Amino acid sequence: MGETASPRPAAPPASGPHEYPWGELARAPRALVVGLGGAGSEAVTDLFDQQLLGVETLAVNTDGHHLLNARAHRRILVGQAALSGRGSGGDREAVLTSLGEFREDLLARLRDFDIVFLMAGLGGGTGSALAPLCLSLTREVGALPISVVFLPFHAELATSARIRENTSKALSELQANGGALLAFANERLRKFDRLPIKQVFHYRNSYLRALVSGLVDMVRHPSEMNIDLAHVRRLLEGGGLSTLLFAEGHPSDPDGLVRQALREGLLDFEVKDRAGPAILFVEGGSDLTFGAYHRIVEAFRRELHDPAEITPGFRTHPERWDRVRLTAVVGGLEPRTLDKALTT
Repeated sequence: MGETASPRPAAPPASGPHEYPWGELARAPRALVVGLGGAGSEAVTDLFDQQLLGVETLAVNTDGHHLLNARAHRRILVGQAALSGRGSGGDREAVLTSLGEFREDLLARLRDFDIVFLMAGLGGGTGSALAPLCLSLTREVGALPISVVFLPFHAELATSARIRENTSKALSELQANGGALLAFANERLRKFDRLPIKQVFHYRNSYLRALVSGLVDMVRHPSEMNIDLAHVRRLLEGGGLSTLLFAEGHPSDPDGLVRQALREGLLDFEVKDRAGPAILFVEGGSDLTFGAYHRIVEAFRRELHDPAEITPGFRTHPERWDRVRLTAVVGGLEPRTLDKALTT
């Protein structure tokens, strides 16, 4: 007579983090996108309209009229007494001397978040002044800052000494602080000369959305091979100047996928003979094969000239995909002077 099969143990009851004394530590990292000045606020408005899940937005400006028309979860007007809500007129020093209670106001808002994206155009007075300052304030509250800046068109830099000086000072200060810096060269938007202006900037912001959501999703959701916030923080705090990369393509072309991420035509950075530490995260469907994943990792290693360290991770979704997404953090970049940026 055959043995009777043992009954399968019942699944444990569903539980939430509030049931454990360490429940608050189990919450997903919180992310904030801050738009600084006119260009930064416009970018945040576009991201707000695209509804980034799990990400809050904040617009900060010295121009009250422009700020009132920005769309974000929160807004802060800087220099109300000294600048009367009329903007900075491109005067970076005027912004820095008119902050008033802005520092404490921003600190109070930053304390609720773990990752803070700081977006600013570097030609004007407001974004150029506030980007390096807000980078320091973000670190002060223990959040992880990621600076996203827009470099002016060559014609602006060539004809305005003030725009050139604002850009150079802010870029130097941001690079000196290390950490993650994404520099979008507006000049490279010229390849879309035949498209309507609004569509061109929307394209830039859509790429920016992919970068933001790629990093946030990577650390917010558990994965089969997990990348957590501590991984990203360790790289960005110890890897010197770093940047984020994103690409989406077919898993059958791993080299093309990695080249797309490294040579995206809007990012302005330079990888020397051998990159510093890097994080590589691959996201695909249930049909993503182990071989395809490893071919992407190998292609990434080759294109970065055998970096000092690669921390890989991946996540698969229940449904089948015909594409894969690549999100990466690369450290050890070569600082770029403004003169060098203008030659490419």
